Amino acid sequence: MGKAKLKVVLLRFTPDADELTAMAARLCYSRLDIDQLKEKVESRDQEEFLRRVMGRGHLSVSEHGSFTFAVEGVSRSLLAQLTRHRIASFSVQSQRYVSMADGFDYVIPPSIAALGEAEEAEYVREMEQMHAWYCMWQEKLGGAGEAANQDARFVLPNAAATRLVMTMNARELRHFFALRCCGRAQWEIREMAWQMLTECRKAAPVLFEDAGPACLCGPCPEGKNSCGRMQEMRERSRTISERGQ
Repeated sequence: MGKAKLKVVLLRFTPDADELTAMAARLCYSRLDIDQLKEKVESRDQEEFLRRVMGRGHLSVSEHGSFTFAVEGVSRSLLAQLTRHRIASFSVQSQRYVSMADGFDYVIPPSIAALGEAEEAEYVREMEQMHAWYCMWQEKLGGAGEAANQDARFVLPNAAATRLVMTMNARELRHFFALRCCGRAQWEIREMAWQMLTECRKAAPVLFEDAGPACLCGPCPEGKNSCGRMQEMRERSRTISERGQ
Protein backbone atom coordinates (compact mmCIF):
# COMPACT_ATOMS: atom_id res chain seq x y z
CA MET A 1 0.00 0.00 0.00
CA GLY A 2 1.09 3.55 -0.60
CA LYS A 3 0.37 6.93 -2.12
CA ALA A 4 -0.71 6.68 -5.76
CA LYS A 5 0.97 8.76 -8.43
CA LEU A 6 -0.94 9.92 -11.49
CA LYS A 7 0.46 8.68 -14.78
CA VAL A 8 -0.97 9.26 -18.27
CA VAL A 9 0.35 7.50 -21.38
CA LEU A 10 -0.94 8.03 -24.91
CA LEU A 11 -0.89 4.42 -26.11
CA ARG A 12 -2.17 4.82 -29.67
CA PHE A 13 -3.55 7.55 -31.87
CA THR A 14 -4.66 8.01 -35.46
CA PRO A 15 -1.51 8.73 -37.48
CA ASP A 16 -1.45 12.18 -39.09
CA ALA A 17 -4.73 13.09 -37.43
CA ASP A 18 -4.40 16.72 -38.53
CA GLU A 19 -4.01 15.69 -42.17
CA LEU A 20 -6.83 13.14 -41.97
CA THR A 21 -9.17 15.78 -40.55
CA ALA A 22 -8.21 18.18 -43.35
CA MET A 23 -8.90 15.44 -45.90
CA ALA A 24 -12.37 14.84 -44.45
CA ALA A 25 -13.11 18.56 -44.46
CA ARG A 26 -11.94 19.07 -48.04
CA LEU A 27 -14.11 16.21 -49.22
CA CYS A 28 -17.15 18.10 -47.96
CA TYR A 29 -16.35 21.14 -50.12
CA SER A 30 -14.74 19.64 -53.24
CA ARG A 31 -15.79 17.95 -56.48
CA LEU A 32 -12.45 16.12 -56.69
CA ASP A 33 -12.47 12.33 -56.46
CA ILE A 34 -10.78 10.48 -53.59
CA ASP A 35 -7.42 9.99 -55.31
CA GLN A 36 -7.24 13.63 -56.38
CA LEU A 37 -8.18 14.83 -52.92
CA LYS A 38 -5.61 12.56 -51.28
CA GLU A 39 -2.87 13.82 -53.59
CA LYS A 40 -3.86 17.44 -52.95
CA VAL A 41 -3.86 17.04 -49.18
CA GLU A 42 -0.57 15.12 -49.06
CA SER A 43 1.23 17.55 -51.36
CA ARG A 44 0.39 20.72 -49.45
CA ASP A 45 0.58 21.97 -45.89
CA GLN A 46 -2.96 21.76 -44.45
CA GLU A 47 -2.45 23.72 -41.24
CA GLU A 48 -4.07 27.00 -42.24
CA PHE A 49 -6.97 25.26 -43.97
CA LEU A 50 -7.58 23.10 -40.90
CA ARG A 51 -7.48 26.16 -38.64
CA ARG A 52 -10.14 27.83 -40.78
CA VAL A 53 -12.33 24.74 -40.69
CA MET A 54 -12.07 24.41 -36.92
CA GLY A 55 -12.55 28.13 -36.48
CA ARG A 56 -15.85 27.94 -38.37
CA GLY A 57 -17.05 25.28 -35.94
CA HIS A 58 -17.02 22.42 -38.48
CA LEU A 59 -15.99 20.02 -35.73
CA SER A 60 -17.60 16.80 -36.97
CA VAL A 61 -14.58 16.17 -39.21
CA SER A 62 -12.39 15.91 -36.11
CA GLU A 63 -14.28 12.79 -35.03
CA HIS A 64 -12.18 10.71 -37.46
CA GLY A 65 -9.13 11.00 -35.19
CA SER A 66 -9.00 8.53 -32.29
CA PHE A 67 -6.77 8.67 -29.19
CA THR A 68 -6.27 5.90 -26.62
CA PHE A 69 -4.76 6.58 -23.19
CA ALA A 70 -3.62 4.40 -20.33
CA VAL A 71 -4.09 6.05 -16.94
CA GLU A 72 -3.02 4.86 -13.50
CA GLY A 73 -2.82 6.29 -10.01
CA VAL A 74 -6.30 7.81 -10.07
CA SER A 75 -9.06 7.31 -7.53
CA ARG A 76 -12.38 5.55 -7.91
CA SER A 77 -13.83 8.99 -7.16
CA LEU A 78 -12.28 10.29 -10.38
CA LEU A 79 -13.65 7.29 -12.26
CA ALA A 80 -17.20 8.27 -11.30
CA GLN A 81 -16.66 11.68 -12.93
CA LEU A 82 -14.82 10.36 -15.98
CA THR A 83 -17.48 7.88 -17.05
CA ARG A 84 -20.01 10.69 -17.34
CA HIS A 85 -18.29 11.39 -20.66
CA ARG A 86 -20.28 8.84 -22.60
CA ILE A 87 -18.78 9.29 -26.08
CA ALA A 88 -15.79 7.24 -25.03
CA SER A 89 -14.69 3.66 -24.41
CA PHE A 90 -13.39 2.55 -21.01
CA SER A 91 -11.64 -0.58 -19.72
CA VAL A 92 -11.09 -0.42 -15.95
CA GLN A 93 -9.22 -2.67 -13.54
CA SER A 94 -11.82 -4.82 -11.78
CA GLN A 95 -12.10 -4.92 -8.00
CA ARG A 96 -14.08 -8.12 -8.45
CA TYR A 97 -11.41 -10.14 -10.24
CA VAL A 98 -8.35 -8.38 -8.78
CA SER A 99 -7.86 -9.08 -5.07
CA MET A 100 -6.75 -6.24 -2.78
CA ALA A 101 -5.53 -8.67 -0.11
CA ASP A 102 -1.96 -7.44 -0.55
CA GLY A 103 -3.07 -3.84 -0.18
CA PHE A 104 -4.21 -1.02 -2.41
CA ASP A 105 -2.65 2.29 -3.36
CA TYR A 106 -4.67 5.39 -2.56
CA VAL A 107 -4.92 9.03 -3.56
CA ILE A 108 -4.25 11.67 -0.89
CA PRO A 109 -6.09 14.94 -1.59
CA PRO A 110 -3.71 17.93 -1.52
CA SER A 111 -6.04 19.69 0.92
CA ILE A 112 -5.47 16.89 3.45
CA ALA A 113 -1.71 16.78 2.86
CA ALA A 114 -1.62 20.56 3.39
CA LEU A 115 -2.99 20.14 6.92
CA GLY A 116 0.35 18.71 8.02
CA GLU A 117 2.21 15.47 8.64
CA ALA A 118 0.05 14.40 11.59
CA GLU A 119 -3.19 14.72 9.62
CA GLU A 120 -1.73 12.95 6.60
CA ALA A 121 -0.49 10.13 8.85
CA GLU A 122 -4.03 9.80 10.27
CA TYR A 123 -5.40 9.56 6.72
CA VAL A 124 -2.89 6.78 5.94
CA ARG A 125 -3.92 4.90 9.09
CA GLU A 126 -7.53 5.08 7.97
CA MET A 127 -6.57 3.58 4.60
CA GLU A 128 -4.78 0.76 6.43
CA GLN A 129 -7.84 0.18 8.61
CA MET A 130 -10.08 -0.07 5.56
CA HIS A 131 -7.67 -2.59 4.10
CA ALA A 132 -7.89 -4.61 7.32
CA TRP A 133 -11.69 -4.56 7.11
CA TYR A 134 -11.48 -5.67 3.47
CA CYS A 135 -9.26 -8.62 4.37
CA MET A 136 -11.56 -9.56 7.28
CA TRP A 137 -14.62 -9.66 5.06
CA GLN A 138 -12.75 -11.41 2.29
CA GLU A 139 -11.81 -14.18 4.73
CA LYS A 140 -15.33 -14.42 6.13
CA LEU A 141 -16.68 -14.72 2.59
CA GLY A 142 -14.40 -17.60 1.67
CA GLY A 143 -10.98 -16.12 0.99
CA ALA A 144 -9.47 -14.50 -2.10
CA GLY A 145 -11.53 -15.12 -5.19
CA GLU A 146 -14.24 -13.56 -7.30
CA ALA A 147 -17.11 -14.46 -4.96
CA ALA A 148 -15.40 -12.98 -1.90
CA ASN A 149 -13.84 -9.98 -3.64
CA GLN A 150 -17.09 -8.72 -5.13
CA ASP A 151 -18.63 -8.12 -1.70
CA ALA A 152 -15.53 -7.41 0.39
CA ARG A 153 -14.80 -4.45 -1.93
CA PHE A 154 -17.83 -2.60 -0.51
CA VAL A 155 -15.65 -1.35 2.37
CA LEU A 156 -12.96 0.05 0.07
CA PRO A 157 -12.81 3.87 -0.10
CA ASN A 158 -13.27 6.24 -3.02
CA ALA A 159 -9.58 7.02 -2.48
CA ALA A 160 -8.57 3.53 -3.67
CA ALA A 161 -6.45 3.87 -6.80
CA THR A 162 -7.32 2.25 -10.08
CA ARG A 163 -6.01 2.07 -13.64
CA LEU A 164 -7.82 2.21 -16.94
CA VAL A 165 -7.61 2.43 -20.72
CA MET A 166 -9.75 5.08 -22.38
CA THR A 167 -10.41 5.99 -26.03
CA MET A 168 -12.01 9.20 -27.31
CA ASN A 169 -12.21 10.89 -30.67
CA ALA A 170 -10.70 14.34 -31.10
CA ARG A 171 -14.00 16.19 -30.98
CA GLU A 172 -15.01 14.60 -27.69
CA LEU A 173 -11.53 15.22 -26.30
CA ARG A 174 -11.86 18.92 -27.08
CA HIS A 175 -15.16 18.94 -25.20
CA PHE A 176 -13.58 16.99 -22.33
CA PHE A 177 -10.70 19.47 -22.10
CA ALA A 178 -13.06 22.46 -22.14
CA LEU A 179 -14.81 21.07 -19.05
CA ARG A 180 -12.06 19.29 -17.17
CA CYS A 181 -9.06 21.59 -17.70
CA CYS A 182 -11.17 24.41 -16.26
CA GLY A 183 -10.08 25.87 -12.93
CA ARG A 184 -13.48 24.96 -11.48
CA ALA A 185 -13.07 21.26 -12.30
CA GLN A 186 -12.21 18.93 -9.43
CA TRP A 187 -8.45 18.97 -8.87
CA GLU A 188 -7.69 15.31 -9.68
CA ILE A 189 -9.52 15.05 -13.00
CA ARG A 190 -8.22 18.51 -13.92
CA GLU A 191 -4.61 17.38 -13.53
CA MET A 192 -5.30 14.24 -15.57
CA ALA A 193 -6.94 16.33 -18.30
CA TRP A 194 -3.94 18.66 -18.58
CA GLN A 195 -1.59 15.67 -18.90
CA MET A 196 -3.80 14.25 -21.63
CA LEU A 197 -3.91 17.59 -23.43
CA THR A 198 -0.13 17.79 -23.36
CA GLU A 199 0.09 14.43 -25.16
CA CYS A 200 -2.63 15.36 -27.67
CA ARG A 201 -0.83 18.55 -28.68
CA LYS A 202 2.28 16.52 -29.45
CA ALA A 203 0.31 14.04 -31.56
CA ALA A 204 -1.99 16.48 -33.42
CA PRO A 205 -0.78 20.06 -32.89
CA VAL A 206 -3.35 21.86 -35.02
CA LEU A 207 -6.38 19.89 -33.85
CA PHE A 208 -5.57 20.68 -30.23
CA GLU A 209 -3.69 23.98 -30.37
CA ASP A 210 -6.68 25.92 -28.97
CA ALA A 211 -8.07 23.03 -26.89
CA GLY A 212 -8.30 23.43 -23.14
CA PRO A 213 -10.51 25.40 -20.77
CA ALA A 214 -13.02 27.59 -22.57
CA CYS A 215 -11.32 30.75 -21.30
CA LEU A 216 -8.35 30.16 -23.64
CA CYS A 217 -10.24 31.61 -26.58
CA GLY A 218 -12.78 33.93 -25.01
CA PRO A 219 -14.48 35.01 -21.80
CA CYS A 220 -15.05 32.50 -19.05
CA PRO A 221 -18.46 30.81 -19.57
CA GLU A 222 -18.87 30.37 -15.81
CA GLY A 223 -19.86 34.02 -15.36
CA LYS A 224 -19.97 35.06 -11.71
CA ASN A 225 -18.80 31.54 -10.78
CA SER A 226 -15.51 32.00 -12.63
CA CYS A 227 -12.39 30.79 -10.84
CA GLY A 228 -10.71 34.09 -11.74
CA ARG A 229 -7.59 32.29 -13.03
CA MET A 230 -7.92 32.94 -16.76
CA GLN A 231 -4.39 34.27 -17.15
CA GLU A 232 -2.99 31.31 -15.24
CA MET A 233 -4.89 28.91 -17.53
CA ARG A 234 -3.64 30.68 -20.64
CA GLU A 235 -0.06 30.65 -19.40
CA ARG A 236 -0.25 26.93 -18.65
CA SER A 237 -1.61 26.31 -22.15
CA ARG A 238 1.21 28.32 -23.70
CA THR A 239 3.80 26.46 -21.64
CA ILE A 240 2.71 22.96 -22.68
CA SER A 241 2.64 24.05 -26.33
CA GLU A 242 6.22 25.29 -26.10
CA ARG A 243 7.36 22.04 -24.47
CA GLY A 244 5.82 20.04 -27.29
CA GLN A 245 7.67 21.92 -30.02
